[in-house]
Amino acid sequence: MNDVDVSKLTLPNGVRIVTERMEGVQSVALGIWVGAGSRLENGQNSGVSHFIEHLMFKGTGKRTAKDIAEALDGVGGQMNAFTSKECTCYYTRTLDEHFDLALDVLSDMFFNSAFKQEAIDMERGVVEEEIRMYEDTPDDLIHDLLVQTAWPDHPLGRPILGTLESLGGIRRAEILDYIGRAYVPDRVVVAAAGRLEHEEIQQKIRLRFESMKQVQGLDTPAAPAATVPVGSNQWKDTEQIQLCLGVNGLKVDDADIYSLHVLNNVLGGGLSSRLVQSIREERGLAYSVYSYHSAFCDTGLFALYAGTSPSKYQEVLDLLLKELESLVEKGITQKELEKAQEQIKGSLILGLESASSRMSRLGKNELALNRMIPPSEVVERVSAVTLEGVRELAGRLFREKKITVSTIGRLEEAVRL
Repeated sequence: MNDVDVSKLTLPNGVRIVTERMEGVQSVALGIWVGAGSRLENGQNSGVSHFIEHLMFKGTGKRTAKDIAEALDGVGGQMNAFTSKECTCYYTRTLDEHFDLALDVLSDMFFNSAFKQEAIDMERGVVEEEIRMYEDTPDDLIHDLLVQTAWPDHPLGRPILGTLESLGGIRRAEILDYIGRAYVPDRVVVAAAGRLEHEEIQQKIRLRFESMKQVQGLDTPAAPAATVPVGSNQWKDTEQIQLCLGVNGLKVDDADIYSLHVLNNVLGGGLSSRLVQSIREERGLAYSVYSYHSAFCDTGLFALYAGTSPSKYQEVLDLLLKELESLVEKGITQKELEKAQEQIKGSLILGLESASSRMSRLGKNELALNRMIPPSEVVERVSAVTLEGVRELAGRLFREKKITVSTIGRLEEAVRL
């Protein structure tokens, strides 16, 4: 596999600019990544990172909210943003000839958003409706409930959207104070991928970001305590029981992270995975069943999910636990290992065909690891995963059965394993 054409420039103030040149495309994806997500929040301002993401689109000194919305629409481009536990990203995708416009709009939002009181009041109502919609979607909400149960009283356990109560208490002064302490140069990465020339693009970005002042930013809270066998249930009059099991996972740069990718793929990462075949295809007990891993800078959470009817709930729970025990006692087969390796490699290579996904890889890798991981390195490390390594990791994660269980539905009490 040919490695990508990537260049990195670190400005004197600490802002990092990472660019990737792609052949055969006519677009450029641009993203401003900030290492500021819900993890930096406290109990009082929970949801402020996501709220700021919304407010960035509501007008600057020279553009109204409508101007921002129409700027890239008018040239066939796209613009959006998202907030996670550890970062916020504002991004665009346009034809290469419209890169200057994309950079101008994004940087104007980033540096010059007005945060007018009327915009704050109106957007607060929008986010409140987003929270209500989320709370009315149990198959989404269950994942937040699991994290809250696994890591209570820690910022990683709080919902990214915040709560109706916390959102209602966030004032303009607190928003500006948070931006001043969280949106600092050494937490900012500007990533671009597509049809571009490194030096030209980097200098254009540099002119926009070199004036950011170095200030003492917020410290990242220490990792949460390890998960313990505990259960939580949110009673809801629904047709299904939403079920999640969780155990401590791995941090993003753990030496065994690629073994975990393979383990997850085999267990619940696709239609041919063990969970899908056992619970859905062979027994018809669930429509949706899968596993996933959330990796953070210093910890992680590995989870299993299933949605099933109350009458089938116990059988599904028993089967989930049985699959974990099988991984500990028997590991995976050579055939499963090779198939998972090929699936992971294939997914990586397919992703390299998109400018947006390449830009996303640049931003995420730079924020989390302070470097770009070449695709060839990923392929090499996935190929190096062994049967013994996967089995040892399964024992490390599941043997002690420190499993958090969360449910939403018509159960009268929480389940504890």
